[in-house]
Amino acid sequence: MLLDGGVPKVPPEQLKRVIEQAGIEVGDARADFGVVVGGDGRFSWYGRTERIPLLFVGVRKTGAGGSKAHLAQTTFDKLPAALRRVKAGDYSVEKYNRLDVLKNGASIGEIFTDVYLQRGSEGGCIRYRVKITGKGVGIEEAAIADGLVIATQAGATGYYSYPDRIRGNWMDPDAFAKIGRGKVGVCHINPTFTERDGTDRHPLRYEVPWGSRIEFFLFRQADARLYGTTDAPSGVRVSLGDAIAVVPGKKTTNVMVFGD
Repeated sequence: MLLDGGVPKVPPEQLKRVIEQAGIEVGDARADFGVVVGGDGRFSWYGRTERIPLLFVGVRKTGAGGSKAHLAQTTFDKLPAALRRVKAGDYSVEKYNRLDVLKNGASIGEIFTDVYLQRGSEGGCIRYRVKITGKGVGIEEAAIADGLVIATQAGATGYYSYPDRIRGNWMDPDAFAKIGRGKVGVCHINPTFTERDGTDRHPLRYEVPWGSRIEFFLFRQADARLYGTTDAPSGVRVSLGDAIAVVPGKKTTNVMVFGD
């Protein structure tokens, strides 16, 4: 059973009861699979820390306090039926490649969904440069923005999708983007200015081939933080002179899916 570290969306004893009623033993040692109950943030966390197959379970809740749980294969009210299918072997496991995040050449963690650079406690935008190299790609650009998000296919519906949700003076909270298999998404967060070397066009969001090396660094000092590699609310501090790189990771996230 894998729940929120703070106040879980479902009481642990209630989740345990539902699992046991399906005839499945609950335990921590040598588990065959994990049941993750929560939203996309919790799915992202366990998706980068666990190696066993994971069943993502959303909780129906509307409003600003809820979660879309785009990655969920079922919801908690339908969990008994889903567990019966699991016990019967009526599921498959999809493997998702992770990305590795490096700070000054040292790994600070792998990610399942996304990692993003964002301003910390200071007001104003941050100024940074991006360099992307790989097979068939060579990009160098600069931006003045709230930050930068790098997303996998599994992370496409998160921060990477904010441009899709803007509808003039209104927003569509149900809109989201997709990132193709074998691709990594790059998106500037609320930029006031971007520029790419060799063109007069101003990039906002795009995909690059999996295997590309994505590097970025500040070119003006700011209180900038990197989020997604740690559960700490303050993230990882990024200062002038720090070099961040995002490259293919060595591990995979195993997600349990149903055929319908």
